Amino acid sequence: MARTAHPPKTKPRPADADAGSSTQRIVDSITGAIIERRLMPGTKLVEQQLADIFGVSRTVVRQALNQLSRDRLVTLEPARGAFIAKPGPQEAREVFEVRAMLEAAMVRQLCAVVTDAQIAELRQHLKAEAVAVARTDVSGRTRLLADFHVLLARMLGNHVLADLLADLLTRSSLIALMYQSSHSAEHSQAEHVAIVDALEKRDVRAAVRLLESHLGNVERNLRFNPRAADLAAVLQSA
Repeated sequence: MARTAHPPKTKPRPADADAGSSTQRIVDSITGAIIERRLMPGTKLVEQQLADIFGVSRTVVRQALNQLSRDRLVTLEPARGAFIAKPGPQEAREVFEVRAMLEAAMVRQLCAVVTDAQIAELRQHLKAEAVAVARTDVSGRTRLLADFHVLLARMLGNHVLADLLADLLTRSSLIALMYQSSHSAEHSQAEHVAIVDALEKRDVRAAVRLLESHLGNVERNLRFNPRAADLAAVLQSA
């Protein structure tokens, strides 16, 4: 008698794989909200609320918060809970110092190897930036302006550099939320165009100079020591 064929049994997905996927989903969502300026520094992250939003257990939420804490995006305070990080002035300066060192070396290398196809890809990215800036799409333009720097790193084929730069850019977004005063998206977008122009000409010195100037302009517009408000002046001018 012929044996009846049975469909192969599928291996059950491990519970820890599901938990890991959910953890990363929470991490990515909170990171994206920081980059797009939808979550402000100091915002309290309530475990049960996050568990309800993502449909997971509080254990999974804690894993995500611990990961974000290791990435310096969340601060865990005993007996108080989790908060979006509030980087201090010294940390802010150090982040921009590291970015300047990494990105200058990155652009110098990229000038030697960038292809015409990659220049075309950068031009497309610049068009998307310009559209987002023109329609005052704050979250979209903020992400695109940050992604420009990661895109340059990816074009070198160095995934470690791209990941490291993405982490630094997320921390830069928090810093900008706390300290940035008047630096405009339009100005950043124009500076990106100038950097790509120099890359297209394979002009190493100009590309590095423009990149360093761009980061310097952003950092100079950070108000690390804002003047304390004069209460009488504030109230009397109302």
